Amino acid sequence: MSDLPLEIQVSALPSNPGVYQFYNSEGKILYVGKAKNLKKRVSSYFTKKHAYGKTRVLVKKIRSIKHIVVATESDALLLENNLIKKYQPRYNVMLRDDKSYPWICIKNERFPRIFMTRRLIKDGSEYFGPYTSVKTVKTLLDLIRSVYPLRTCNYDLSEEKIQANKYKVCLEYHLGNCNGPCEGLQSAENYHKQMDDIRNIIKGNFKNSLSNLKDGMKALAAKMEFEKAQRIKDKIEILENYQVKSTIVNPKISNVDVFSIISDETHAYINFLQLSHGLIIRSHTLELKKKLDETEEELLQLGIVEIRQRFNSQSKEIYVPFPVVLDEDIKVTVPKLGDKKKLVSLSERNAKFFRQERFKQMRIVDPDRHTKRVMAQMKADLRLSEEPRHIECFDNSNIQGSNPVAACVVFKDGKPAKKEYRHYNIKTVEGPNDFASMEEVVFRRYKRLLTEDESLPQLVVIDGGKGQLSSALKSLEVLGLRGTIAIIGIAKRLEEIYFPEDSIPLYLDKKSETLKIIQQLRNEAHRFGITFHRKKRSKAAINSELENIEGIGEKTAEQLLKEFKSVKRIREASIDNLTKAIGAAKARRVYESFH
Repeated sequence: MSDLPLEIQVSALPSNPGVYQFYNSEGKILYVGKAKNLKKRVSSYFTKKHAYGKTRVLVKKIRSIKHIVVATESDALLLENNLIKKYQPRYNVMLRDDKSYPWICIKNERFPRIFMTRRLIKDGSEYFGPYTSVKTVKTLLDLIRSVYPLRTCNYDLSEEKIQANKYKVCLEYHLGNCNGPCEGLQSAENYHKQMDDIRNIIKGNFKNSLSNLKDGMKALAAKMEFEKAQRIKDKIEILENYQVKSTIVNPKISNVDVFSIISDETHAYINFLQLSHGLIIRSHTLELKKKLDETEEELLQLGIVEIRQRFNSQSKEIYVPFPVVLDEDIKVTVPKLGDKKKLVSLSERNAKFFRQERFKQMRIVDPDRHTKRVMAQMKADLRLSEEPRHIECFDNSNIQGSNPVAACVVFKDGKPAKKEYRHYNIKTVEGPNDFASMEEVVFRRYKRLLTEDESLPQLVVIDGGKGQLSSALKSLEVLGLRGTIAIIGIAKRLEEIYFPEDSIPLYLDKKSETLKIIQQLRNEAHRFGITFHRKKRSKAAINSELENIEGIGEKTAEQLLKEFKSVKRIREASIDNLTKAIGAAKARRVYESFH
């Protein structure tokens, strides 16, 4: 570790492309980064004001800087990837090299066997893969074995041993699954011709296999060997059905990799599709845990290098949603329409589905981690100074101007806290006036919380646009809470989010979790308010029906409802039961009004 001051270490850096490494006082590596210009990039850490907290912490810990100069920016990207995997620095995105993927092996033998393996042995055998799914490998092997009779035994089928009659055909031969090369019933030349077709099928090219099978079928039909010809026809149909189901786009799109990225506050998900002759032969989604405020371009670059290394991709062209700098030999295409654009969209859908599955798993395995991630996302999306662990939402209900009420619902850690929900009868406002009603309810709610020394929310959501938001803001100002509690409004029409003193609304992604939680709050407040409003209207209507009876007032009506529970039961009650509840004179009037 260098004892020189950081200013001198930075000033001594070259202006070439390369990779830099930051170390702490103990000589432990903190971060690995790449740069087109080492001096310029590293200097920026010490001259810029960093908004992201973790970057500020990283810079404080740096005591030594090392660097490696390379020829090009793409070389720097490759080196950065390898060093991150080697050292796993604390402040870099996490890259785990999983070497347990399945491969298809064509064994280096005179009559090659074909099977799935997770071990790569350098004995001249051919390996195809790695595949991201065991199911894909098994489906492919089942297809190959249903079309081509191949040996499964592990005998040494040398020419000398076959001629010496060392082996006898087994049950697989009698079942038609093997052509008996162990007894010399199938030539090595014929067997290798099959293997050529199999290699093409694994690569996604069915053209040669179908052509060879069709030629064989016609030859057998010409010799009047129709049963054998039919068996080959069945195999052609198996191959053609598999090809049709597997083909995604134009077969001319071949030897291409497709990448896309979906990211949130804490993680990025990079999907990879590999195409050959219009078929997706490989699909994988890489999850990256963010450590600093990395851009999507940086993450996608790193993910592409990692995935192509991991799956040994030799494709010369890639499709991506936005431009990225890679190896000069790789053609980078950003499709705008057509089949290529569809592929990028398909890749994005795969990344989203993977992300959703991970969220579901997180909720089950580690609900607290999920909550932290959602809270961090809401804090960033809504430009809050702290995570909104406690949120309250207000809604007014005054259908047809009658019985005006309001509702306040409470969410803790993104989930409803129903015991803390509150109803409000509007007291100071005459007639239907949403703005004044909102001002009254917000004032009453937080006046009480302050008086009782209860905890205040980090976020208040107002169901309504700028008008309702301004009314709620007046109450917070009167209570001295403006600036202490964050407040937003959500308008129903386009789900736009309004902030105080900002005329331009925020439009969140319709699939974002922040918007979903705000919508859930708004819908819950609406449901809670409407339920209370209906009960109030229903009670008013019932009381009105009873109070319309001459000589029956509000107290008597309430007494009857308390005793009989509903107007229907009052109507059906006998004169004796009514007398026991409210006395003979009033009972007679009630009974006669219904009969």
